[in-house]
Amino acid sequence: MSPATWPRENPLEERLLHVDPRAGRLRDARIADLPALLEPGDLLVVNDGATMPASLHGATERGAAVEVRLIGELSEGRYSALLFGAGDWHTRTEDRPAPPALGPGDAVTFGEDLSATVERVSPASPRLVEIAFHERGAPLWSALYRRGRPIQYAYVAGPLEIWHAQTRYASRPLCAELPSAGRPLVWGLLLELIRRGVRVASLTHAAGISSTGEPALDALLPLPERFDIPEETVAAVREAKARGRRVIAVGTTVTRALEGCAAQHGGELRAGAGVTDLMLHPGFRPRVVDGLLTGVHDPTESHFRLLEAFAPASLLHRANSYAEEAGYLCHEFGDSYLVLS
Repeated sequence: MSPATWPRENPLEERLLHVDPRAGRLRDARIADLPALLEPGDLLVVNDGATMPASLHGATERGAAVEVRLIGELSEGRYSALLFGAGDWHTRTEDRPAPPALGPGDAVTFGEDLSATVERVSPASPRLVEIAFHERGAPLWSALYRRGRPIQYAYVAGPLEIWHAQTRYASRPLCAELPSAGRPLVWGLLLELIRRGVRVASLTHAAGISSTGEPALDALLPLPERFDIPEETVAAVREAKARGRRVIAVGTTVTRALEGCAAQHGGELRAGAGVTDLMLHPGFRPRVVDGLLTGVHDPTESHFRLLEAFAPASLLHRANSYAEEAGYLCHEFGDSYLVLS
């Protein structure tokens, strides 16, 4: 399937394939049609995490070039991160050279105002590390936004600015990459949903990276990720369930937050912050989420298996075959699926 190579000018005209697991039916639509596909009382839950400038180019103490891609914040000024060698997004992720060997105590400098030290190397791969920035607070964030760029991949047509990688309702910068399922939800569309009686709630989930370029590491994705669910969202979910209405997650990040939280509390959704290592898979039975608005992805990607928690593999393969023949576009700036009965 062909990728979308740039954010499109009018998100409302982007294509939406409605995949109905119960009826086994596929139906073409547009993002603008979403209010007609949902019902009054349904609850749409979005991820309001903002995308960080998580790609940082620097040099080791020996002068070797290295790209550090921040994956997720561990504590103030400390991050899990992925290392690449010389080069940038113009080269396919899987073709990037290996990074210089780094171990605990090794420093990387990104400029006169930003530097970090490696604290730990993962046993899973020498490219997966934990780093601590020397800066903290406002000086750290100012330097990150001066030095960093959004993570991007070789199929994108040109260099992305940080605003290209944000949803309209983004708040705290916790995401390594754009929570792309919510990208086409412009304010006018959200207001139309509310006008028709669809409730909209939010949570914050620290979306991680989508590709490492290393098959063994890709098999571990998604890594554990932080979430924060407000009391208002928990109340909205409970009310929707009590009234027999549907809860629709905008993206797998929202799904992981809701289902991961419920799994940690015996099936009960609770407000507050946490970390989830939940892996959605074909045998997983959702307790909170009834449907999913998500981007179009290639069936060879791990994302495809996540969707099997909501629809049979046979229907998803049929949907992907149809989408490819019909010219749907994939990846973060591509078209969407609504998996909902």
